[in-house]
Amino acid sequence: MMVTNLKGSISHYLGQTSSAAPLVVFRMMFGVLMVASIARFWAKGWIEELYLNPSYHFTFYGFEWVKPLGSFTYLLFAAAILFAVLMAAGLWYRLASVGFFLTFTYIELLDKSTYLNHYYFISLISFLMIFLPANCMYSVDAKRNPHLQVNRIPQWTTDSIKLMVLILYFFAGLAKINSDWLVEALPMKIWLPAKNDLPWIGTLLNQTWVAYAFSWIGCLYDLSIGFLLWKKKTRVWAYAMVVLFHLMTSVLFPIGMFPYIMIGTGLIFFSGSFHERVLQKIQHWFGGKGNHFVGVFQYSSLPRKVILSLFSLFFLVQFLLPFRYMAYPGELFWTEEGYRFSWRVMLMEKNGEATFLVKDQEGSLAQVNNKDFLTPLQEKMMATQPDMILEYAHILRDHFESLGWVNPEVYADTYVSLNGRRGKRLLKPDVNLALEKESLRHKDWIENLDDEIKGL
Repeated sequence: MMVTNLKGSISHYLGQTSSAAPLVVFRMMFGVLMVASIARFWAKGWIEELYLNPSYHFTFYGFEWVKPLGSFTYLLFAAAILFAVLMAAGLWYRLASVGFFLTFTYIELLDKSTYLNHYYFISLISFLMIFLPANCMYSVDAKRNPHLQVNRIPQWTTDSIKLMVLILYFFAGLAKINSDWLVEALPMKIWLPAKNDLPWIGTLLNQTWVAYAFSWIGCLYDLSIGFLLWKKKTRVWAYAMVVLFHLMTSVLFPIGMFPYIMIGTGLIFFSGSFHERVLQKIQHWFGGKGNHFVGVFQYSSLPRKVILSLFSLFFLVQFLLPFRYMAYPGELFWTEEGYRFSWRVMLMEKNGEATFLVKDQEGSLAQVNNKDFLTPLQEKMMATQPDMILEYAHILRDHFESLGWVNPEVYADTYVSLNGRRGKRLLKPDVNLALEKESLRHKDWIENLDDEIKGL
């Protein structure tokens, strides 16, 4: 009986329709923000600094084949900008969505040292957009093809974007339920005093109670804001909180376009009538005539089944992936096994140094100057992350082999400080990393933290 009722509820939900306007506005906003984000990245010279200047790049497991394209890397970024423009305009929308997803995700995978949660979020959203009817009105496609012109779409299409936003916030909140964040106010006690030169609020940032307030408010905000945005009664003041929260984080922390992306994305929770007024205003700005779209977008039977199955699998993975760390022993913040792709946003202050010694069977011995191989950013990120240390050890092994060394061995002496703790060895110094292989298995050559950060 319960199964029958559940199937009935799901069928009823999947049959519901809603205004297409929120998804259409989201398409425009997302495209414009992506153009601004990538253009900003280019203007700051980061393409050359992060992808062309480095001699080596840290790859993601399973994506070792993703490499910078030399000078053609600029074409990759230009293509991403072009696809974002086409998405915003709704011209060749499906092709543009696929193109943007592939180019942006390729860029994201170029170097692990540049990983950011909001890059991952953009890749996921752009993947979902491939399958959504976001060009059904106020698009070049709809103007050229009257059969696309409808004003209502399946409700689940818009809800899929909302659900992805809710997952980001909620899992970011769950990750903050730990003893360092809530009991010790770390790393806020470290970060906030570093901003005490800010006008008006600078002196407050030295106060311990302010660090606790930021920590607790941040946790409660992340846990609740997605649900508050979804409910009509709390939506307006919840969105005001979104704007205030993200503007504050943009002032305090160097996190680029992420605050503005989340402020823009939060608008999708507002009603269809709100977005219809936005579209009419945009049309008025461009001197367009009033449009009257009528009709309901419907997927044909087979594509609908395929897309719903794909989305079900997609969201199942999104719910499970943040918990994969539970398959590994040791402290997550220390080992970072299962840390990425799980919405753990700005949770720790981790500093370290790694010294590498290379020797071979013929008695050759060399202490490595990391600056000869890595950029400052790469060296900083590598020194505290075991998987990056392993990949760097393999880079050194291959380099010295090319110089004629016989079966070079690579050893790392690493000292790392986590959230202000006294520095200690991250890895066992007597392990020959040249022989260790990257895999999804636990790296048993990571030293224990000998301290517990209690929480989720």
